Amino acid sequence: MSKSSEPSINTFCAAIRKRTEDHASAAKLVRNIPGQMISICRQELDSLIRVVYLLSISDLAVRHQLIEQTLANQPWSIKNQNGKMKKITDREMVELASELFGWTQSVYKFGCAFIHLSGLHGESNPLGKLNNEDRMSILMHMRHYHGGPVSDGPTLEEFGNYLPKVLEKISGNLECYLKHLEKNETPSKSQI
Repeated sequence: MSKSSEPSINTFCAAIRKRTEDHASAAKLVRNIPGQMISICRQELDSLIRVVYLLSISDLAVRHQLIEQTLANQPWSIKNQNGKMKKITDREMVELASELFGWTQSVYKFGCAFIHLSGLHGESNPLGKLNNEDRMSILMHMRHYHGGPVSDGPTLEEFGNYLPKVLEKISGNLECYLKHLEKNETPSKSQI
């Protein structure tokens, strides 16, 4: 990696860290509003997914190109096998992250439902609206890493009690991955 790309990586990582700080500050204000906490967690997960996607790219020039596109407020695109520019979709990034973390896609979809107006707003048990696979993926992850909720059909308020821990976990993992990115590392899938 050239020296000229290091400032871009540093600027990119600083922007991600600032976003994380903003999320932590906002979470303190809306701690008791589960729908807003879910939205904040989803935004932090978006940062994590983007950094994991960057780390999955072993070609540092391509990784640097995507970072430059972010800093220029451009959508991510790379050259495909035919030499044409192809937009990288959120779906592609989420699918890659889901290969690494099985729960990512479920949490991402659940969080998106709170960012966009959906049938989950005003629901006392929004997990009950998810298909069984997505619901159990989220619950298993929550139970393994955060100790609950115990019920298979938790209320939004019960579920919301765990969201500060979820945000903290996502942010902690994100910080680890940012350090790999700053070192221009390409960790193995088992390290991500």
